[in-house]
Amino acid sequence: MDIKPGALLQHINSPDDLKKLSKDQMNQVCDELRQYIIDVVSVHGGHFGASLGVVELSVALHYVFNTPYDQLVWDVGHQAYGHKILTGRRDNFVTNRKYKGLSGFPKRSESEYDTFGVGHSSTSISAALGMAMASHYKGETDRQHIAVIGDGAMTAGLAFEAMNHAGIAKSNVLIILNDNCMSIDPNVGALKEYLTDITTSHTYNDLRDNVWKALGKLPVGKQFSRQMASKLEASLKGMVSNSSNLFEALKLRYFGPIDGHNVTHLIETLSDLRDIPGPKILHIRTVKGKGYELAEKDQTKWHAPGLFDKVTGQILKKTYEIPQPPKYQDVFGHTIIELAEQNDKIMGITPAMPSGCSLKYMMEKMPDRAFDVGICEQHAVTLSAGLATQGMRVFCNIYSSFMQRAYDMVIHDVAIQKLPVVFCLDRAGLVGEDGPTHHGCYDIAYMRCIPNMVISAPMNEAELRNLMYTAQLDSNGYPFVIRYPRGEGVMPEWRTPMQEIPIGKGRKLKDGEGIAILSFGHPGNFAASAIRDLRAEGINPAHYDMRFAKPLDEELLHEVFARYQKIITVEDGTVVGGFGSAILEFMNQHGYHAEVRIMGIPDKLVEHGTPKQLYEEIGLDANAIAEVARQLAKTGLLVTR
Repeated sequence: MDIKPGALLQHINSPDDLKKLSKDQMNQVCDELRQYIIDVVSVHGGHFGASLGVVELSVALHYVFNTPYDQLVWDVGHQAYGHKILTGRRDNFVTNRKYKGLSGFPKRSESEYDTFGVGHSSTSISAALGMAMASHYKGETDRQHIAVIGDGAMTAGLAFEAMNHAGIAKSNVLIILNDNCMSIDPNVGALKEYLTDITTSHTYNDLRDNVWKALGKLPVGKQFSRQMASKLEASLKGMVSNSSNLFEALKLRYFGPIDGHNVTHLIETLSDLRDIPGPKILHIRTVKGKGYELAEKDQTKWHAPGLFDKVTGQILKKTYEIPQPPKYQDVFGHTIIELAEQNDKIMGITPAMPSGCSLKYMMEKMPDRAFDVGICEQHAVTLSAGLATQGMRVFCNIYSSFMQRAYDMVIHDVAIQKLPVVFCLDRAGLVGEDGPTHHGCYDIAYMRCIPNMVISAPMNEAELRNLMYTAQLDSNGYPFVIRYPRGEGVMPEWRTPMQEIPIGKGRKLKDGEGIAILSFGHPGNFAASAIRDLRAEGINPAHYDMRFAKPLDEELLHEVFARYQKIITVEDGTVVGGFGSAILEFMNQHGYHAEVRIMGIPDKLVEHGTPKQLYEEIGLDANAIAEVARQLAKTGLLVTR
């Protein structure tokens, strides 16, 4: 399908082209940019609502500021599609999030306009402040630094740490707070209520804005007049209620709130703020999904809807003639309710991902036992630890890549105190189109080195249910990791009776000859498929589903190393320090000698694409496993990756 930009947009290949247009033409540019995003995303997929909500802001920023010399940092980057289109990537935008195509997030290696690589939330203020401090040190006093952060991302501790520093640093930084009451799901917490209060109490801001504008018109000169206005602010704060005291207490000049969809007013405001030195914050109000009615009404659903008919709004789903397996996240979401109905000590915690991890089902049914704490992974872990000290059995559900942000809390607050918090790490392994910022590559390695930690992974839905059942039993007194991938499992009939799995016990799925395949987690299905293909060639590997990377099933491993001289380990974690490394450590510790091939995620960054494309690229699909088995069957040489 040939998707063409509008009459003005088709001639904008850089911000310089945008600046050639008049301010009066910016509304048309916004309309065309919004329509182009709708046209492309409806056909090619991607994140949707966030970028529609900042179309006017994207246009205004590049119209006012001298990017890329002036440095613009987007937080997370779900909302940066308009930015990409305006900065030379319009014609390639159809490749967004596709294999070998544009990244779904700003990426420094992709464009000089992408000043900082993002994908996780709440990094923008720290990054922009660092850039601003470097510019100050180098004497680049004319250089501007802008961080665009959402009200959801603002809840993270990192954002407050950065604002606390920005207020006292010698920095020319502008923080733009994009307030739409949403991240992926609706925002929660006191900050949301505080921002709502600001938007409903205009007295102070209106008065200050009026004084500011009036003094700017005095004949004594804009600079002198506005210096006078700054001095008057202290008096104004004593005369009226200052709703913005949180930010101004941090020594950030606060402006707003203003309508983030009025591009003319945005341009005027940003032009004024460009001339004001020092740290400042502009509060804008926007609507996620702006300009597409269905996305405005159901902002969670339209965060990343997949392909859809832009006219009818029908989201295009694959149709199947036979029942399909559920997503692992939904198995978690329904199973925790089953367990909680039997065990009144069970509680659920997630940091801003109730839809993504499916804890939303428990939040709806048991609102006093399941909680979204906002984009606060560190808080989620330590909150879970606090609950555990009082006898609660907490399932803390965090994406594998997001858990990296709370690593110290896992060690200090959970493991050292030997608290039985259950960490359900969703999106383990390669997640696909979101790319390296979201791949769950490292959790096996970074969890395996922590004392008092149990690390498990289910091969299918039944095993996930059994591991969840095991983790919440009173007999388990350890922190307990259950990691599972994004997407569908393998069992259409998945509501199996739950039973305890002895901690550290694997299972032999198939006996064999010559070669043993030891798998950990969902990739065991890749191994099983490879074994079926190898049978026709007379190669008959054994297959062991180890279930646990820590503690290892030593009894089973003694059996494996006693019987097999050629071993393949399979995992969707890093080959460095992961499950395969644990097997080699066991072999060395007990004096065994065998040819071992570790198959996993190699020691390099894996880019974006479909999971199928990526697992094929790194050599971790069924075909690759079968090929390694063929190599080992032919030779006695040790083959290493």
